Amino acid sequence: MSLQAHLSELHAKHRALEAELADAIAHPASTDEEIAQLKRKKLRLKDEIARLEHQVAA
Repeated sequence: MSLQAHLSELHAKHRALEAELADAIAHPASTDEEIAQLKRKKLRLKDEIARLEHQVAA
């Protein structure tokens, strides 16, 4: 898989996590721990995307 394809896949996963997080926040049945876990996953993806984009730019 090319680096660009991998980046596209990571961006898609990040968007999916954003939607999942918004849904979890909107539903009162979601626990604070579930929401925090989603936020951590989203942040890890964002960091990975930034790292790879920096490699592409270099």
